[in-house]
Amino acid sequence: MEIHFKKKDERAVLRLRESRGVPYLSFPALEETGLVAHAFSTRLGGVSKGDFATMNFSFTRGDNPDDVLENYSRMAAALGVEREKMVLTYQTHTTNVRRVTEEDAGKGVVRERDYRDVDGLITDIPGLTLVTFFADCVPLYFLDPVRRAIGLSHSGWRGTANRMGQKTAEAMKEAFGTEPEDLIACVGPSICADCYEVGPEVAEVFADSFGKEHRESILRKKENGKYLLDLWEANRIVLLEAGIRPANISVTNICTHCNPELLFSHRRNAERRGNLCAFLSLR
Repeated sequence: MEIHFKKKDERAVLRLRESRGVPYLSFPALEETGLVAHAFSTRLGGVSKGDFATMNFSFTRGDNPDDVLENYSRMAAALGVEREKMVLTYQTHTTNVRRVTEEDAGKGVVRERDYRDVDGLITDIPGLTLVTFFADCVPLYFLDPVRRAIGLSHSGWRGTANRMGQKTAEAMKEAFGTEPEDLIACVGPSICADCYEVGPEVAEVFADSFGKEHRESILRKKENGKYLLDLWEANRIVLLEAGIRPANISVTNICTHCNPELLFSHRRNAERRGNLCAFLSLR
């Protein structure tokens, strides 16, 4: 089956890969280091049915748990990682970042999580796979190739306004000694500015958070009094202000809302949908 994503431009910022019957998206910037296994999932390659068809990773939306577990097994096989060493966030739109250790292996997949309110994960332990959930919000991937450490974060509009990307970089510096100029950072598939309409109250939060110098680049006012918000550019600004080099930042050109056959979107389907996931593991 041929798979074609609608893209906002023709940059080769993401590649479509397929392994063991599981299609997924990956970043050349991360691939070419040879240091990590990573993916952003699609709706394809799993066993879930109905509104969850087919590659849903959420156990909490009403899908058959056995199907969800099989989906994790398939993605683990595709990436060459162990399902029992995956570690999931417990996302509630915070900027809390958890350092993952061997004791966390399997939490959220084959073991209960003993934490909540965690939207970012970091580790320097090879073989542990960090996993975060999405259906329009922004995935942020981090690799420190010098100290061999990784981070993976969920950044919705609240997380972006509160600078989740910077908080993750700071957590990596505190835990591993990561210097921001060493980081390779990727802004993953999420809702684009043309599709993301917000009210004036959200626009005001961003205007206050990012200041006048960035207002026009992230907000466009519509005739109906609402605004179009560019989460991709906002996160790029956050990463730059955190000290990450411009050349080390890759920004998606694939929108979740623009690709309903291939990606889940909360804005398009509300509660009648599954969840996509980002995966990141040190080799």
